Amino acid sequence: MPDDYCDLCDLPLSTCVHGMPAAPTPPPTPARAVRETTRSPRAPRSPRAQAKVAAPAAPTRRAPRRWTRPEDLVPHIVAVLEEAGRELDSDDLFTALEQRLADELLEGDRQLTPEGELRWRYAARRARQSMISDGVMSKGAPGIWSLR
Repeated sequence: MPDDYCDLCDLPLSTCVHGMPAAPTPPPTPARAVRETTRSPRAPRSPRAQAKVAAPAAPTRRAPRRWTRPEDLVPHIVAVLEEAGRELDSDDLFTALEQRLADELLEGDRQLTPEGELRWRYAARRARQSMISDGVMSKGAPGIWSLR
């Protein structure tokens, strides 16, 4: 009975890792025989022939837009500011812009961003930042959107 248990871990030899025999080594895989080819070597291709072999570029697919890009709002923002005398309070601008874009806004534009803001308003604010960096708008006072 003392031979049935491992001296190192006190487990039965049938379940002990010390008493189990090592796994057999797998037999070596036979080396593949190299076949000799009977074809004659090809002549080098000319650059013109290589150009014809190149695969055509895959066509790019565009997914339908879920919301309006900020770049698409720039002309509308400029038009609203022009009509208002080149300067407008941000709340008044958003109201006028919403009326102007009522038919053009996508369904996703009316959804909220993770921060809780309407997506089209967020896009308009990003458009304003790009117009300020391009020199179309001036930064001015907080809450006031004005053209240069």
